Amino acid sequence: MLPLIALLAMSASTNPPAPLAPIPAPRQLAWHKLETYAFVHFGPNTFTGEEWGHGNEHESVFDPKHLDCRQWVHTFKKAGLAGVMITAKHHDGFCLWPSKFSTHTVAQSHWKNGKGDVLKELSKACKAEGLKFGVYLSPWDRNHPTYGTPAYNDTFKHMLREVLTNYGDVFEVWFDGANGEGPNGKRQVYDWPGFIQVVRECQPNAVIFSDAGPDIRWVGNEEGHSAPTCWATIDRDRYVPGTPLSAELTEGKRDGTHWVPAECDVSIRPGWFHRDSEDAKVKSPEKLLEIWEESVGQNGNLILNVPPNHEGLISHPDVEALLGWKNLRDVIYGHDLAKGAKAKADASRDGFDAQGIVDGKEATYWAAPDNVTKAAIVFDLPRSATFDRVELDEQIALGQRIAQFRIEAEAGGVWKTIGEGTTVGHRRIVRVPVTTANRIRISILDSRACPTLSRFALYNSAQR
Repeated sequence: MLPLIALLAMSASTNPPAPLAPIPAPRQLAWHKLETYAFVHFGPNTFTGEEWGHGNEHESVFDPKHLDCRQWVHTFKKAGLAGVMITAKHHDGFCLWPSKFSTHTVAQSHWKNGKGDVLKELSKACKAEGLKFGVYLSPWDRNHPTYGTPAYNDTFKHMLREVLTNYGDVFEVWFDGANGEGPNGKRQVYDWPGFIQVVRECQPNAVIFSDAGPDIRWVGNEEGHSAPTCWATIDRDRYVPGTPLSAELTEGKRDGTHWVPAECDVSIRPGWFHRDSEDAKVKSPEKLLEIWEESVGQNGNLILNVPPNHEGLISHPDVEALLGWKNLRDVIYGHDLAKGAKAKADASRDGFDAQGIVDGKEATYWAAPDNVTKAAIVFDLPRSATFDRVELDEQIALGQRIAQFRIEAEAGGVWKTIGEGTTVGHRRIVRVPVTTANRIRISILDSRACPTLSRFALYNSAQR
């Protein structure tokens, strides 16, 4: 199969815009399309009530008597999530698989008489339901006796190889930058280049997350949102895992040197691990929708933590919230009020006219001629529509370009501004006042190079 950028080049008889570096690698483009997926914090903390375990918890504390990864994955699929990321090893060092390189694992627990393997069960469930499988491994280890010595870096690489070679395809590897003391009171100097090399060797199609990437960056908060200005690019070499520059990661940088888009993490509960006492504090479907609009709708991906309980199941309040959220997304964002619109731009590249924005085809798009960084596109709707959400998407395979735009609606022959913004990227959703119109104008006011748009859509949040 040809990569998307090759298909884009073939989508017209004339030359498409030259890619504007930096551009996403194929694995990053695939990641953008996932948009929303689950995080699963699970381990001894589920049973002790801790957020960060101490590493001295007895292995017998881990005993999810009714563990059912199929229930997790079925729930996530019904909620419209694209994959699952699990804390294969958190800071306490407990391994959810029977690692040969630790004595603090499921093999030493009472669960399934030491014969269990959470990663095996979850990866099989993901494969059966068609969801992606990802793994979180914290390099901090508050249990392992070699932590704080050069030998531990090799140990961690061995653990990585176990996880990345025994459970099928992995779509993302999540590295935490936390670096505290181990059982010997020492801190570890992490071999990040070596850790990254192991991932590249074992799972070349997986994206790697950390504060510094190299593929995906932390958004700078744990509230699940990016910012109205969100570039997919940063000066990557300025950052390291655990960087003190986290505030800069939220917006990225307009002329950043590397494509390292933002991933927005948040928990459905106040804590990252399950506590029965928080059952009444699960985020509502409406709050989840707001978070989604401010992450996926602001050029980020959303990773939503939904922690299983001590029985090994996703609790009923979480299931209800997830399904209610999915229903809201379906009702509001499943009905594009701009479908069937006619589009015309005041400046178009030969073979890339504005109708490519609304034809529903991934490989077609509008592009302005070279050296044109300002343009306007008018959309004539097939009928008058009432809406309060506007979506714009760029053709990011060619780089992120748009830096400022304005949204106008025509009423009585007069154009009125109803919204504006800065970046677009993979997906941008703009909340606007409730508006009824049959003509909309999008003006690109600033762009790093000739702008592109691949999608325009209108939605009404009152449809719920």
